[in-house]
Amino acid sequence: LQEQFEQIVNPTPTILPDPITIVHQMQDLSRLETASYIIEKVITAESGQGAFAFLFGDRLILVAHGQVIAGVDLGKMAAGDIAVAEDGTVIVRLPPPEILVATLDNEKSYVYDRDTGLIGMNPSLETMARQAAVEEITNAALEDGILETARRNAETYVRQLILSLG
Repeated sequence: LQEQFEQIVNPTPTILPDPITIVHQMQDLSRLETASYIIEKVITAESGQGAFAFLFGDRLILVAHGQVIAGVDLGKMAAGDIAVAEDGTVIVRLPPPEILVATLDNEKSYVYDRDTGLIGMNPSLETMARQAAVEEITNAALEDGILETARRNAETYVRQLILSLG
């Protein structure tokens, strides 16, 4: 009896993926990932928080766990970006570092708390909070110097690669 009650109160969700998959785009990449940050950020999102919040309000706290990866896109190099001097010195001009990936880890990100009015659940509130979280973790990585780290690491890697070639 307890088990049946538990299944009614906390039903197990059923996931039914559609058997059809559509690939919208495929592209070749020439990126060199040289810095990765793992960041956790707490995001509060709310809507309808006026005088009638008890009816229309929706508020949630999202604990966002994400990753930001930076590096250089070697595909942006032009023919003149690699030169060999008469003394055999190789000169390489790398493209500027950039954020290559910023994403949330869905297994580690979760809604910590949600307070919804009687008729106020906003179905897109969590989506908006997740989008804001990606922006916030990206900004945190930028403020901490991820692009400078990526530039320095790319220079080191390319230097070691050239030296290993003789």
